[in-house]
Amino acid sequence: MTTLYRFLTEDDTSAFCHKVSAALAAGWQLHGPPQYAFDSANGVMRCGQAVTKEVEADYTPGLRLSEQ
Repeated sequence: MTTLYRFLTEDDTSAFCHKVSAALAAGWQLHGPPQYAFDSANGVMRCGQAVTKEVEADYTPGLRLSEQ
C-alpha cells in the first residue's frame, strides 16, 4: 500500500471548491487545513489544500497523481 500526496491550488473562486470536491469524489482525503495566500503578481487570493490517497501500487516519479 502506498500513500499518495497532492497539493491542489487555484484562485479563491468556486473552481477551487470544485477541484477539491472532484478529488474527494475520486477517493482522496483532506490532509490538514486549507491554506490561503495573496498572489501579489496577479492581485488575487489563492487557495491550497493537501489531499492524500492510499493506493495498491508502487510509487514511481512518473505516476500521474491526478489519474489515481
